Amino acid sequence: MRYTRAVKNSAWPSEHSERTDPLTGCRVHQLTNSAAISHPTYFLQRSFTPDNRTLIFTSYRDANQPQLFELDFPHGQIRQLTDGAPIHPFSPAILPGGDQLIFVRGGSIWTLNRDTLAERLVVEFDGGQLGECSFTSDGQWLTAAIKLKGEPGLVCGRTDGTDWRFIPFPRTIIHPQFHPLEPDWIEFAADPAPRMHRVRRDGSALECLYDHTNDEFVVHETFLGDTGDLVFTVWPHALKRMNGTTRAINTIAEFNAWHITPNRAGTQVLCDTNHPDRGLFLIDVATGALKHLCLSEASNQGSQWRTSRYALAADFAAARSEASTNLSWMEGVDTVYGPQWTHPHPSFSPDETLVAFASDRTGTTQVYAADIRAPQS
Repeated sequence: MRYTRAVKNSAWPSEHSERTDPLTGCRVHQLTNSAAISHPTYFLQRSFTPDNRTLIFTSYRDANQPQLFELDFPHGQIRQLTDGAPIHPFSPAILPGGDQLIFVRGGSIWTLNRDTLAERLVVEFDGGQLGECSFTSDGQWLTAAIKLKGEPGLVCGRTDGTDWRFIPFPRTIIHPQFHPLEPDWIEFAADPAPRMHRVRRDGSALECLYDHTNDEFVVHETFLGDTGDLVFTVWPHALKRMNGTTRAINTIAEFNAWHITPNRAGTQVLCDTNHPDRGLFLIDVATGALKHLCLSEASNQGSQWRTSRYALAADFAAARSEASTNLSWMEGVDTVYGPQWTHPHPSFSPDETLVAFASDRTGTTQVYAADIRAPQS
């Protein structure tokens, strides 16, 4: 397939279509229809701007390299926001206010003004490769996983480019996130087990939150909205909750919830499913009751999702094919944990009436949005 070079502020007409989910009656918008891969932001971030009017996504329609795009939901034209060196495809996030985005290129973090498309270098780590970014609720502090000259850890600093530090850790780090109520703390995942840890943003008070072995496949942990508790999956058996103070763990639902995103109040958890893929669901935190939203029909690739343990060295050695578009170093082998764009990665809109997700149901991954106000079974 031949791809052409495009530049920022290039525009495409709307690619919108819609359908009714055959099982639930949910209204589902297909927002892209390009020959190139397109997908929303990562499931730990919202893809819609705070006014719910614009959706931010990554597309490879620019010379088959990942760049940032936006569209006015649902029928607006598509506009290219970045060009040049490719971005980390799952790194974009929308800063509070909605007019600024952050994203990663290699070992550097950038901000982008959506109005002017001006880019600003926040920080650069020579010899580093960064993962996706997370920020405090006021947008003043950023954190990201990194491998810096081969050494794993995370970095943390201010959005204005000051006070940046490298916090080393002996194993691969993914998904660092600031505590929603105590932004001095960063929770992060490590590979291999034990998975869940926290550290202060000055690098002190490192602590393992849950000591478990590689045979307990803890994944996709995140904060349960603004409650201060954590929610995580023990794949593929259960969705669980950890009390942020006592560390007590209880089961919310015995269900193969996969990628999970709580609502802001912490009363519901949105998830996709795999093995079997039944589609997207809402899980009531208090009762464990399930509400089926819609099918995803994604291919959900990755051999490790057929197991109930983390990938071991032998798993990676059997499928060694590094790809620059992967999410993290842990997921650096396509056939083990990805490719990531074949996973739905659902997330709420800010008003929590829409769910953005990806699906390669047509053969190429596209951007979708389900209107969860529509009837569901």
